[in-house]
Amino acid sequence: MAYTIEGNTGPWEIVVGLEVHAQVISRAKLFSGAATDFGAPPNSQVSFVDAAFPGMLPVLNQECVAQAVRTGLGLNAQINLTSRFDRKNYFYADLPSGYQISQFEHPIVGTGVVEIELADGSTRQIGVTRLHLEQDAGKSMHDQSPTKTYVDLNRSGVGLMEIVSEPDIRSPEEAGAYLRKLRSILRYLGTCDGNMEEGSMRADVNVSVRKTGEAYRTRCEVKNVNSIRFVMQAVEVEAIRQIEVWESGGEVQQETRLFDSARGETRSMRSKEDAHDYRYFPDPDLLPLVLEQSWVDALRAALPELPDTKRARFISDYGLTPYDAGVLVAEQSTALFFEAVAQGRDAKQAANWVTGDLFGALNRTGTSIETSPVSAENLGALLDLIADNTINGKIAKQVFEEMVATGAAPAAIVEAKGLRQVTDTSAIDAAVDAIMAANPDKVAEYRSGKDKLFGFFVGQVMKAMAGKGNPALVNTAIKAKLG
Repeated sequence: MAYTIEGNTGPWEIVVGLEVHAQVISRAKLFSGAATDFGAPPNSQVSFVDAAFPGMLPVLNQECVAQAVRTGLGLNAQINLTSRFDRKNYFYADLPSGYQISQFEHPIVGTGVVEIELADGSTRQIGVTRLHLEQDAGKSMHDQSPTKTYVDLNRSGVGLMEIVSEPDIRSPEEAGAYLRKLRSILRYLGTCDGNMEEGSMRADVNVSVRKTGEAYRTRCEVKNVNSIRFVMQAVEVEAIRQIEVWESGGEVQQETRLFDSARGETRSMRSKEDAHDYRYFPDPDLLPLVLEQSWVDALRAALPELPDTKRARFISDYGLTPYDAGVLVAEQSTALFFEAVAQGRDAKQAANWVTGDLFGALNRTGTSIETSPVSAENLGALLDLIADNTINGKIAKQVFEEMVATGAAPAAIVEAKGLRQVTDTSAIDAAVDAIMAANPDKVAEYRSGKDKLFGFFVGQVMKAMAGKGNPALVNTAIKAKLG
């Protein structure tokens, strides 16, 4: 079912395209050897090229090119063996040269596709128009002084991949799903860390609205949105704003806007520039970039298993639901953890423990799966103790909490706390006899037809045995004695 917003004149369809700026993982910048470490002191990672000193010439970083090609391959996109760098001319205080080296008519990566999974289990294909390489600008800091703006050029010249989608996104949910999937692919590939809080991935959100069946109407660009949640909010509030403009008899003007997350609104920033406003022309200091097909093929052969392929394998090999498989492959580290736990064990049980108990513990303790207090080896060992009837499921939850608190191995916890499951039928029979003797009225009621009281007896016996009775044996003993 299509997502629409109901206006005074009926339903309106949202049309969204995203331009994602993903910072390339590389030890050096796109055209200089300066470092790219996040959090370094201001202006401590700036070469003469980054600062645009006269006569300094850019030298292309091959690793940035390789990272762009890997990303294009991960997006099932066309790799252009010949591409070109252009100068995009505009003035910002934090753009020392007065132009940005980018790609315009001849990008390194052409059309591709990203498949997204939605909450209802359906999937959609979102087209990718292009991926091009460009250098980042510096950073203006307006909060250091009441009267001055400071400029930090550490980010100036850092390699960026601009990934432009087709206007195929039709709802805030789809925008969020696309960004999550794109970030997952980039992280699997190791081409961008996807850390939106640190600015290494950010999105420009192009939004328009239309009536069903209409051609596209005028779009507005919401600039530099730095979280998936804010992108989803920006799509909705900007769409509602445009609907109100059209329905009041006005016309939406093409412009660049900013999203104010505190107020939940977008504000006009400037009129939207067109390509001719930037006066693009080929950069005279850089030759066209020509790639060998054999080099591209070698990069393709070295790619890791990507989320879609891994998800399909988890469904077919482990018998997982599409939802569980999607959750487990969203992050590569989670997928690796799950496979280590599931190896040679009940995969569905492993998935339940990872997505349920482990995720819950990580959320409570504010830790990531990479720093989990419970290792994959220890979680697997816990499942082995359940499988061989050393402990039951209820005791396993208790042991797991102790593992979270101490990091200890499950077998050591079981022995130290005397939690081994009771499978001695004589001990179980004695506990059942004691409970029946203490509750003759309940025994009489059960035998007169009140079958639901069976659960009462199970609970009382397990309580008397401190939860350590084997549930199957307890059930069998109660049935035999009550019968």
